[in-house]
Amino acid sequence: MSAEPLPTRSAPIQTAHLHSAPDLSAPDLSATDFSAADSSAGGQKPGSGLLRKGARITGETRDKLTSDLRRKYERGQSIRSLAENTGRSYGFVHRILVDGEVPMRSRGGATRTKKK
Repeated sequence: MSAEPLPTRSAPIQTAHLHSAPDLSAPDLSATDFSAADSSAGGQKPGSGLLRKGARITGETRDKLTSDLRRKYERGQSIRSLAENTGRSYGFVHRILVDGEVPMRSRGGATRTKKK
């Protein structure tokens, strides 16, 4: 059994830039309403406000976001709608509310009754 040589590439393989670090600095959101931009304003999609998906929210920005979400949640908005309006995940919004010690409502939906 003879081993055949492997084919060679004529073009170099493209590699990702492993030495450049992603920009993790938090944007200045000091005067921000964290709801998503209206779709009529510049054609932005819901959830595409200043909070980039996956961006780290820390410090004063996180405190501001927590108080904004707390206020809206206590006025009756659901976690799901808050997540959609801010462009973040349900889990992120839930975690922000729990970390902010916001009293959580019980689950919604119809209650089941026994058949007679």
